[in-house]
Amino acid sequence: MKRLFNTILAILFTATLFAQADLLQKANDHYVKDEFNEAIEVYNQILMSGLESKEVYFNLGNAYYKTAQYTQAILNYERAKLLSPDDEDIDFNLQVANQYVVDSIQELPGIFIIRWWNSIINSQTTDTWAFISIVSFLLFLSLAGLYFFARSGDVRRIAFWTACFLIFISIFSWSFAAKQKSWMVNHTYAIVIQPTVTVKSSPSEKGTNLFVIHEGLKVKITDKLGDWLEVRLADGNKGWLLTESIERI
Repeated sequence: MKRLFNTILAILFTATLFAQADLLQKANDHYVKDEFNEAIEVYNQILMSGLESKEVYFNLGNAYYKTAQYTQAILNYERAKLLSPDDEDIDFNLQVANQYVVDSIQELPGIFIIRWWNSIINSQTTDTWAFISIVSFLLFLSLAGLYFFARSGDVRRIAFWTACFLIFISIFSWSFAAKQKSWMVNHTYAIVIQPTVTVKSSPSEKGTNLFVIHEGLKVKITDKLGDWLEVRLADGNKGWLLTESIERI
């Protein structure tokens, strides 16, 4: 009975993969033929089926850009960037799309060491960091065995220091992968999707109006209270807005 159940699961999984591949080909065909609205519909079907990839988000962003839906283009470029932080094509298209954002926010420079550390984390994808961590740990185990069983003092010394270096690499690679995974799962950042949003001083319609922002702007979510979210802009300004005003990346 268990074998039959596993067989059925395998068949369903394979059928799902073929269906998703067929949808992806269909969406790409629409895009090549300049049928961008049709391509958008099919790309969104792929995402609703549970398949997320850099390529799908990137192509969806391109399709939205071609139909002058710049806010949705920015949102999907940002989602693609989460899966591939160091992709130059995504960065370039995102910069082009951001030219249509009304608000010009001067980003605070931040602390150098933090920016440098984040740039290291973003230099590889989550899967790559996890792969490096696993390989480093397996090599560490091999060298640890060599250290305990080798008779030569020089071999034991080399094995010991190399093993220490590898466990250091493994730990940091795993922490980098976990950090990137946390950014993707927690959805800390969002894009404003309403044409004009008035940011309040408190989570209430009666709160003081602080400033106005516009669609396409990227904000960081720092707190939540009921239907209200506290957000921080790149220049450090903070305030409250309704959840419906933004869409999480």
